[in-house]
Amino acid sequence: MAERPTFSPFWHRVRAMRPRLRPHVQITRQHYRGSRWHVVRDPSGNQFYRLNPIAHEFVSLLDGSRTVEEVWSISLGRHGDEAPTQQEAINLLAQLYGANLLRVDATPEVEQLLRRGRERFKKKAASQAIGIMYFKIRVFNPDTLVSWVEPILRIAINRVGLLAWLLLVGLAIAQLVPHAGRLFSQFDNTLAPANWGWLALVFVVTKAWHELGHGVILKRFGGQVPEFGLMLLVLFPAPYVDASSAWTLENKWKRVAVGGGGMIFELFLAALAAIVWVQTLDAGDSLVHQLAYNAMLIASVSTILFNANPLMRFDGYYMLSDLLEMPNLMQRSMNLIKHLCKKRLYGLKDDTPPTVGRGERWILLLYGTLAIAYRIFLFFSITLYVMGKLFAIGLILAVWTAAMWFFLPIGKFVHWLAAGQGLHRKRPRAIATSAALIGAGAVLVGIVPMPDHRRAAGVIEPIDRAGVFFGVDGFIREAHVRPGARVSAGDPIITLENPDLVAQLASGRAEVARLENLSRQALVVRPDAAEPVLEQLAAVREQVEFLQDRLQRLVVRAPIDGVFVGPDPELRVGAFGREGEALGEVIDPQRVRVVATLSQRENDWAASGGSSYSVKVRMVSRAGESIPARVERVIPAGQQRLAHPSLGFAGGGTIQTEQSDQSGTLATSRQFEMELLAEPGEGAWPGLPGERVRLRFTLPDKPLAVQWVDALAKLVQGRVRL
Repeated sequence: MAERPTFSPFWHRVRAMRPRLRPHVQITRQHYRGSRWHVVRDPSGNQFYRLNPIAHEFVSLLDGSRTVEEVWSISLGRHGDEAPTQQEAINLLAQLYGANLLRVDATPEVEQLLRRGRERFKKKAASQAIGIMYFKIRVFNPDTLVSWVEPILRIAINRVGLLAWLLLVGLAIAQLVPHAGRLFSQFDNTLAPANWGWLALVFVVTKAWHELGHGVILKRFGGQVPEFGLMLLVLFPAPYVDASSAWTLENKWKRVAVGGGGMIFELFLAALAAIVWVQTLDAGDSLVHQLAYNAMLIASVSTILFNANPLMRFDGYYMLSDLLEMPNLMQRSMNLIKHLCKKRLYGLKDDTPPTVGRGERWILLLYGTLAIAYRIFLFFSITLYVMGKLFAIGLILAVWTAAMWFFLPIGKFVHWLAAGQGLHRKRPRAIATSAALIGAGAVLVGIVPMPDHRRAAGVIEPIDRAGVFFGVDGFIREAHVRPGARVSAGDPIITLENPDLVAQLASGRAEVARLENLSRQALVVRPDAAEPVLEQLAAVREQVEFLQDRLQRLVVRAPIDGVFVGPDPELRVGAFGREGEALGEVIDPQRVRVVATLSQRENDWAASGGSSYSVKVRMVSRAGESIPARVERVIPAGQQRLAHPSLGFAGGGTIQTEQSDQSGTLATSRQFEMELLAEPGEGAWPGLPGERVRLRFTLPDKPLAVQWVDALAKLVQGRVRL
């Protein structure tokens, strides 16, 4: 544990003060991770502060008659090394004063020291500006309304109600499963511009019901709901209620219930909407059916992806904090990361850590790291999405958020280096360390060449392949091969029968015989009249030859040597096939190549030629093996039809395909194809035709900054379509 200096050079400013808690302040006792704590609350401003037992005793002794010096001496005599140091006592007084929990008859000097109370509004406004993606606007106090609704819903807020809720959700899921295909196919219609208005209306109503769930359950456990308002989630209004008084509940499971109350109410609404949607399937174009789908989508997908996400400061975050018994999880995680940087990088041994527990320390460190990574991901994903829809607004949002989330912290860091009180003895080292780290990072990212790898998906396909088609209409009488059988060119695959074709051929032959007799008679009796008969005879003979050729096509034969692949002809015996219909393919599995698909954003380097990069191929079924390959051809024109269904979503691939396309090969965006062969001397590919592969291209080394800028530019181009 870090050494705690007992004395502070600023102690003379507060030692003679006689502060006291404000008379309306409430104190609740709670337990966190096996330790007792006290939550101090200001009902008027809904401000909270958590105190450990020693700090609580220190504050309790501040009755307005004792000085801070006297109280500190009492605490020091009772608790020794566990008592707060002078600096910790000053910080405690400042924080309580800033939270409007402490009353101080202050001198101007002390007023300057404790000026945080005067800056509360300023900090709140700055916080709103920084969090423009989650801007809040207070509307009214809903406590009276929630107090009126709570007795009506009280009968369902118990264990029996929870069981009934589980049964309803299970019933809704059971009804949706048989209609899963239609459920997913309707998603595109929901995002159509014609449905935006109804979608927004259902979103606001659903989220209002969600917030009512928080308020009702909190009121059920004796809490207060002092604020209702609108939160602008990426400039879109969403209702919210202030349920922070749940912090005063002693039982953590009640606090968890308050945090999950909104999701419980919302999933209840989703279950009802799912049942209505199933019951109105026959009226698929009705408004009720579409509204039910909207409510089901919003009340299930959004509440799981966003409200239940613990890395965002929504319901899941507060539930995780209560389950871990670690309040202010986000703030303490950030403080721990700052503490580790100050201690390890700048040598500030006196900096107080936000926790001393080893297990708690690792949790905070892990959560803080994930939260920072998720914040970066959220910044890029949300701003790119908004830029794709409304470019100007998205650009402003991106610049503002980048300034608040990244540039402002950098400015605070520079100010801390220049004027931070904790650095008065080690400022030169801190500045030198920061300059060295920044310089090393700039060199590593902007100058040092690093490997540049690009990845793509592909499929193995045969070089020699030929389709097998029905030559004429007919019923399949006999199948001669099964899928996987090796055939030679000309071997029969199936035999058809067509009685009409046989009858036409017999009729034609009879007509040939009749016309031959007429021609012989004409040549004997009237030679001048034989010419028309001979012309008619030639035409009928030509027709008979045509019919004989079609009759021979009743036996469908292999076009080349190879292996027959496709549906099993044996299963189609007796079925009717039309001329030109595909029966399967004959391929040579020994001579294969890889067809890779590249998006339009990646085609620039691929089209430059294979000499500037190398490539290795890994089979999905054999991830441990890689085979060098060479590019044979890059098709310059983009196309939406994929080389194989296995490249699309339906086949387990990574390319989004049109839901209306039954073949699973029609991509939603154009893809560029690249054909590759194994390097000479590598032998045959170990994979089979139709098997998916992963490709890794190694481009010339470039600095990371160049790679990141290129990737960001392509990402923006793909989303915004510049």
